[in-house]
Amino acid sequence: MKLSTLSSLFIVLLILILSGCGVKPKPKDEAVVDPTLPKITLTQNGAQSTMSSIALEWMAITDKRVRGIYVYKKTLNSDDDDKKNFLYTINNRFSTHFLDQDVKPSSTYTYYFKTYSDQAESLKSKEFNINTRPLFKSVSWLFAKNNMPRSAKIIWRPHKNKSVNAYLIQRKTLENSSFKNIDKVYGRLNVEYIDTNLKDNHTYTYQIRALTFDKIASLASDFVTISTKALPFEVKNITATTNMAKKIKIKWEKTSSPDFSHYNVYRSKDANRGYSLIAKVVNNSYIDNIKKDAKKYFYRVSVVDMDTLESNHKVNSALGMTLVKPIKPALLEATLIDNKIILKWNKTDTRTKSYIVIKKYKKGLLDFREEIFENIKNTNFVDKDIVANTTYRYQVLSVDKNAISSDPSIEAEVKTKEIKVNKVKPLVEEVRVKKVEQIEKIEVEKIEVEKIEEVKVENF
Repeated sequence: MKLSTLSSLFIVLLILILSGCGVKPKPKDEAVVDPTLPKITLTQNGAQSTMSSIALEWMAITDKRVRGIYVYKKTLNSDDDDKKNFLYTINNRFSTHFLDQDVKPSSTYTYYFKTYSDQAESLKSKEFNINTRPLFKSVSWLFAKNNMPRSAKIIWRPHKNKSVNAYLIQRKTLENSSFKNIDKVYGRLNVEYIDTNLKDNHTYTYQIRALTFDKIASLASDFVTISTKALPFEVKNITATTNMAKKIKIKWEKTSSPDFSHYNVYRSKDANRGYSLIAKVVNNSYIDNIKKDAKKYFYRVSVVDMDTLESNHKVNSALGMTLVKPIKPALLEATLIDNKIILKWNKTDTRTKSYIVIKKYKKGLLDFREEIFENIKNTNFVDKDIVANTTYRYQVLSVDKNAISSDPSIEAEVKTKEIKVNKVKPLVEEVRVKKVEQIEKIEVEKIEVEKIEEVKVENF
């Protein structure tokens, strides 16, 4: 009888057995034995077994005194104590079948029976030794695809046994001594499994057990071993510039990894943490436009292959920095001479190509002014555009060939005097004119004095 047919038969028998009603009695400790009560006799094919069940069938009982049947079960290691061997009560004398599903494959079990009436029990029946079927073989062919990125694919031939409805996937690694269940694939004709989230460049071993509808697992299949794909090679010799204006150029050695896709460039303010992806490039260099002076960053670069596997990039870092500002000039002098303010300073940086002068003053009560004079080539500056009774403040900046300006120098302050300013003639000339007028007035006064003295002499 085929396994599927037997399984269906056993299910029907189990339903019939469970259809009995009422409280089921158990054998008494000191039962009265009635030798005239009938014994159970199995039919010619009264014992059938599978890997997970044993079905028993006996001749019908016609003795009306019988109320039911006690079923006993022994294993190889059990004794002859009826109390320990008692299994089940069938409280209907018309029942002729019993199904035991609490069995294991490739095992031997012994059964015997007693009928009972209202007052007594029958003698013990003949013992029946029954063997369960051995475990069936697993799939006959198993194949695994090697060198996949963080995954493994295994395929197999469908099992020939139509009672198989699933496959149990088992896996172990070199670190584990035994296989572990990792998943189930349902459907006898479903013959593919892809294992994901595996480690890079790691070895795994797989085997399969077929599972029947009644949850019996087959013997293990032959095993297959695979290795996942290794990560791309790490980037070597990363360098970053420190002398470029408002940008940093990162370079590294070209990778020799197969199926190369691109490089990932990472940046952080901290050497050991906080890196963020800033670019994906195919060339072995990258220019990071910073637009700030003296800005420092740490860089790391990784290799990414066509399967999006990324090389390790948590060790090698390169420090880059944008060009620092020129040194600010040393302001030496700020003086008012001949109605002009003259500034003088020293060149303090060989990178300096020109200078910027910033002039600040207050024109009205709330009118603050700022003027900027650029592209000054010398180390001095003459400001003729000044007015009286005003405070002027000056700062000087160095500028290099990249148009990078230094920080401002110290601030110089110059105050003009409280005098009227002739818009046509300089202040100094106006002062001189006033002095001449005063001299001429003195001379006139002297002449008048002399005339008075002469008159007095004549009168005398």
